[in-house]
Amino acid sequence: MSPLLLIAGAGVMAGMMNALAGGGSFVTLPALIAVGVPSVTANTTSTVALFPGQLTSAWTYRDGLGPLGEVSLRSLLLATFFGGVIGALLLLRTPIRAFDVILPWLLAIATLTLVFGRQFGEVLRRRWRISAPLVVVVQFGLGIYGGYFGGGVGLMMMAVWGLLGDRTLKSFNAPRTLMVCAANTVAVFIFIAANAVRWREGLVMLLGAILGGYGGANIGRRAPAGVIRVGTLLLSVGITLVFFVRAYLR
Repeated sequence: MSPLLLIAGAGVMAGMMNALAGGGSFVTLPALIAVGVPSVTANTTSTVALFPGQLTSAWTYRDGLGPLGEVSLRSLLLATFFGGVIGALLLLRTPIRAFDVILPWLLAIATLTLVFGRQFGEVLRRRWRISAPLVVVVQFGLGIYGGYFGGGVGLMMMAVWGLLGDRTLKSFNAPRTLMVCAANTVAVFIFIAANAVRWREGLVMLLGAILGGYGGANIGRRAPAGVIRVGTLLLSVGITLVFFVRAYLR
């Protein structure tokens, strides 16, 4: 198969996954590595390729934006922004071999978040409450993770915000989308400025993701949510295991 055809297909699938249940980077990152892109550059290129879809989602949710209890949207944005700067710079300073070892663990964290994130958030909500200043501190840490890798970071944010008080998870969708977009916005600019993006592969993947996002939205209206979720989780677990074998058993 042509490398660019593989990249385009991965972009389409990632766009569909992000439109349906999230986890698109589980497809784009392995595809880029499979065609010979070094792992760090694959991560930066994947982030840039999937960014327009996130930007569109943030715009779509703009009417639902507002403060989270005592925590202002501005405080969350600043924490996420500066965390994203640090995360992106850390990624660029990470040697490829070191990132190859770290990557399976990042994928494992993202997979566990996809599987148990909502349940874990509900358990925390029933047992604890958290102060507004501590939420901002944790948000800064999540911004670092978002700029560095970001898999599952939106669900992590929602789990933390749920400790502020009795608000529905649905009310977090708009700020979650904005914060994920904020972390990736600064990361994208840093990656581009550092010339850390493989543009040929990235642009092909970006176009595929746009098509996949449109198609995924249409499929999501018809396909059972349970089937979509199970398929996403199985793919995430399988790819995570492959990367553990790649890093530690090759």
